[in-house]
Amino acid sequence: MTVSATDLDALFAARYSCRGYKSVPVPKEDIKQIVSIARRVPSWCNAQPWQLHITSGAETDRFREALQDEVATGTPAPDLPHPSGYSGVYNDRRRACGWQLYEAVGVEKGDRVGSADQMMQNFALFGAPHTAIVTSPTELGPYGVIDTGGFVTAFTIAAQALGVASIAQAAVASYAPFLHRYFDIPEDRLVLCAISFGYADPDHPANAFRTERAATDDIISWHNEA
Repeated sequence: MTVSATDLDALFAARYSCRGYKSVPVPKEDIKQIVSIARRVPSWCNAQPWQLHITSGAETDRFREALQDEVATGTPAPDLPHPSGYSGVYNDRRRACGWQLYEAVGVEKGDRVGSADQMMQNFALFGAPHTAIVTSPTELGPYGVIDTGGFVTAFTIAAQALGVASIAQAAVASYAPFLHRYFDIPEDRLVLCAISFGYADPDHPANAFRTERAATDDIISWHNEA
């Protein structure tokens, strides 16, 4: 089967990190289809290291409340180290995304209370009706992490194809010990991120902006170009 590059590009272009959701749940069969599509991504030695813990309904609300309680009293302790820094263009892109979000939701420069409140929306899962906690085996190390990152991308694209919005969240994984306890995740698995998902609220101000992407020529270094 051949998929049009134009259609695939349009699908990728339509995907964005959704930060405002309707409360309507996604049918379980649609969630299973998203995972079924995403599982086809390649992995080192076909290990397929990804595993998910997915919440729905009242369990999402219980988790949301418990997570916010943990953030209020606990200390971040991710299974994976945070970036040691953002320099040059990486910092430029990070800052641009942040200011676009603040502008969209009406947080002005210097408003520490407003920016803190918006940051805490991460731990309210942006109101999403579902979240998936994504893990990979510790013993597979960086290769398992890389492979699972491919799965996360595929999950968000498959979701978009079914009209389901999503956002991958490293912030949630910052509280890995809590997630291990809450979901009974074995210590021999790394908590990599969460993916919150559901149907986008098109009227939510946080969904009103889109980030820019680097130009193709800024990404490729050609060698022996004909």
